[in-house]
Amino acid sequence: MSSDSTDSPFEDARSERDAAPQYVLPLVVHLEKPAPPTRTDALETAARAVLAMLSDERALGEGEWAQAVRDWQDARIRKVVRRARGAEWRRASALPGLTVTGPDRTEEDRSAAEVRVFPPVPLDGWPKELAKLQVSGTELDDPRPPPAPDLTGPVLWLNPQLDMSAGKAMAQAGHGAQLAWWELSEADRKAWREAGFALAVRTADVQQWLRLTGSGLPLVRDAGFTEIAAGSATVVADHPALRR
Repeated sequence: MSSDSTDSPFEDARSERDAAPQYVLPLVVHLEKPAPPTRTDALETAARAVLAMLSDERALGEGEWAQAVRDWQDARIRKVVRRARGAEWRRASALPGLTVTGPDRTEEDRSAAEVRVFPPVPLDGWPKELAKLQVSGTELDDPRPPPAPDLTGPVLWLNPQLDMSAGKAMAQAGHGAQLAWWELSEADRKAWREAGFALAVRTADVQQWLRLTGSGLPLVRDAGFTEIAAGSATVVADHPALRR
């Protein structure tokens, strides 16, 4: 599922970002029927995968992915999550990119989440190995409520009033992580990278969400191309360095 998000609810639909060539950041989640990951693990792993791409030396400066990343960030920040299993996953894994995994899991016979993120591609120029993968209907669950997050670390808070598929929520969590990354100092980015991009993704309660959206922390608003209405606030990125 896609995430076509804006940084402001007031961004004009005909902005310069829309006039620029449109790119998308592809993410593929590994889903084998006998042992799917939990929903929360998949969301957290997708967010970490986006951060891994943004911080990879190949995406910076004169790196081999840097121009594609710049072109992507100059347009709308689109992300699309697709799913793969078996031979599909092996073919996707052979393409240039990064695979990020969640923690090992044994309860409920769940596997650790695996998400592969690829350098941005033109909106209409997907590699054939990825273009054929399914995008809609990615559903995952949590067999039991996730534990309370460590509030001394980064938390990506989801809007409790929105119903999003797992794929859509993964894309939104990734965008929240990206907004936090953009606002951090180089020292804070370095510390987060060295911590393995530790973070939690949780759904806020209604009162907490109201407080968070008025806190000045980075807020994701969706462009409304899939699942939810344009301008919907989806994620607040609560990083300790941004609370100062």
